[in-house]
Amino acid sequence: MTSRIRPFLVVGSLLGLGAGLAEAQVFASIERIEVPSRGMAEQPSLVGLPDGRLLMSWTELSGPTLARVMISLRDDTGWSEPVAVAEGDDLFVNYADFPSAVGLPGGWIAVHWLRMNAASSYAYDIAIALSPDGGATWQQAVVPHRDASQRQHGFVSLLADGPGSVLAMWLDGRNYDTTDAFATGDSTTASMQLRATTLNAQTGLTEDLLLDERTCTCCQTSAATTQDGTVLLAYRDRTADEIRDISVLRRIDGAWTDPVPVSGDGWEIAGCPVNGPAIGADGDDATLAWFTAADGEPAVKIAFSDDRGAIFGEATRIDLGGPAGRVDLLQLTDGAALVSWIEMTAEGEALLVCRATPEAGCGAPVTVSISAAGRTMGFPRMAMADGQVYIGWTEPTLDADGRPDGGTSIRAAMATLGPAE
Repeated sequence: MTSRIRPFLVVGSLLGLGAGLAEAQVFASIERIEVPSRGMAEQPSLVGLPDGRLLMSWTELSGPTLARVMISLRDDTGWSEPVAVAEGDDLFVNYADFPSAVGLPGGWIAVHWLRMNAASSYAYDIAIALSPDGGATWQQAVVPHRDASQRQHGFVSLLADGPGSVLAMWLDGRNYDTTDAFATGDSTTASMQLRATTLNAQTGLTEDLLLDERTCTCCQTSAATTQDGTVLLAYRDRTADEIRDISVLRRIDGAWTDPVPVSGDGWEIAGCPVNGPAIGADGDDATLAWFTAADGEPAVKIAFSDDRGAIFGEATRIDLGGPAGRVDLLQLTDGAALVSWIEMTAEGEALLVCRATPEAGCGAPVTVSISAAGRTMGFPRMAMADGQVYIGWTEPTLDADGRPDGGTSIRAAMATLGPAE
């Protein structure tokens, strides 16, 4: 079942533009589609598979404690029957740190999720499982980090690294000891780390590599692969002076570079904003999007690179004046990028998407959905599959009077790109 998104949901009026014009700049068409989730569901994540299908992963909640990590695949006939990859009363369920999946060459799929490892609210491990047959069967889940600390491990990015092989990158709390930090005055003992490893179906895990010994605590990471196989990894860094700007690492011919600060915002904040960057790549082109509130001015910014992420150009602000961030990004083949973010408007929390180019910046954005119930959309995610753009997000369920009833459900839209300018 699909339904056309009504033109009044386009935010052209906020910019003094007509709705039809704003929509044409981004999508030729956009429509709501049915989703495979059932009951109380949240945290959708989307990825296009090498064979052209779309994979959605999400979390379903049943009763007070039971949770399931679910996946379903979509082709031109619709969604496959949902499959539970993991379930239990010890899964870590959080609106900002959620499961994801990636398609690998040869029909393999990798899915990650999070499982509690102690009674503390933020003590959890990462689990990754591989399927050789599109999710029909699964190998035993593997914990990619080698430490046994009862601390936080999450905010994972997954990339294909060959047939049956997945590159995993995450934030790691094995060194996050606030007790020692207060006792000694050494804040490095209260720092998250950025780490990476590769899981291969045949040979297992490679070395658990330390990429950055001091990062922001709970902002999402984002990764992409360029034409020559260079891996780009974007994340929110953290200096000793509490500057929490965006940095990028690259893996070139199997070796990781040192972190390179990219955003240059100078955002000094003594806490985590829970607002990570998004990066995409195609050919030699790469685009980076992020949120900042440096100098007390919230903003969503983008920057472009034409040399596989070695250098990013000057940042351009793209929001409408009330951004909440929570960005995502799709790199297009013509050097442009689709960027999504959350904007606070008079009507409520709005999910916006714009088409951005290095020459013109961001055109008039389209509003995909609006929620009047506060911070309820989570972190919307986009993917490209079989030439179509898919967008997934969380919305509150409503009672008979149209008021939030405490539940959540997943919504999704499918769009066709408009002509490039």
